Amino acid sequence: MRMRIAFVGKGGAGKSAIAGTFARLLAQRGEPVLVLDSDPLPGLAYSLGMDSTDAGIPDEAVMENPEEGGPRYILREGLTAADAVEQYAAEGPDGVRVLQFGKIHDAGRGLMRSQFAYRQITGQLPDDKWSIVGDLPGGTRQPFLGWGRYATTVLVVVEPMAKSLLSARRLARLQLIDDPPRVVALANKVRDEGDVEMVAERTGLEVIGAVPLDDAMAEADRRGRPVVEDARDSPVVKAIDSLVERLRAEEETA
Repeated sequence: MRMRIAFVGKGGAGKSAIAGTFARLLAQRGEPVLVLDSDPLPGLAYSLGMDSTDAGIPDEAVMENPEEGGPRYILREGLTAADAVEQYAAEGPDGVRVLQFGKIHDAGRGLMRSQFAYRQITGQLPDDKWSIVGDLPGGTRQPFLGWGRYATTVLVVVEPMAKSLLSARRLARLQLIDDPPRVVALANKVRDEGDVEMVAERTGLEVIGAVPLDDAMAEADRRGRPVVEDARDSPVVKAIDSLVERLRAEEETA
């Protein structure tokens, strides 16, 4: 089974920027990477170096479910989850594939159909075809009970700030659900080791990495550019690169 991770956190904590950078660095190691974007707000595309798009799973891929008691919409007959990725996921730099369920202003029946299909796809992906990197919606409920069920590891991105710490503490409690993923913290925008210790103490989560407060990330964000291209040797990219190495090593020894 390949890596299956997802990033979550309070809005503005930096999860999309980190998820996109993580995906690029993982793909640069030769891994086939599939990014699952279920955050209804834009942001991940810029971190990947792709044009922002609102497109979800197209209507042609979806049909009404003829069986009672199941989801209202399903993938059309004969279309597997792997086939849907090959046909409808966008391809970005370093060969990263990106599948999303559609953005928030694309409301109505079309978005509903897309989201039903997206959930089916994420639940039926083969274990050995792609390393999966997910960008989950901000908040404290949906990541575990909805769009993040595919993940075996959830990284809670936490700033050393009161609101971000509170959100992370609430996310930590949700690992009490049935068959939870591994839930760990990634300290972001840290100034020193004291910030990392605060994240661990205030969230109760194991902190498996720390990303420094770095002007390179803010400057790349202002330009709408991926920091992995703008500042490859910056401290922030080096920290995310170390996280990639750690999780790959854990996967090999699991």
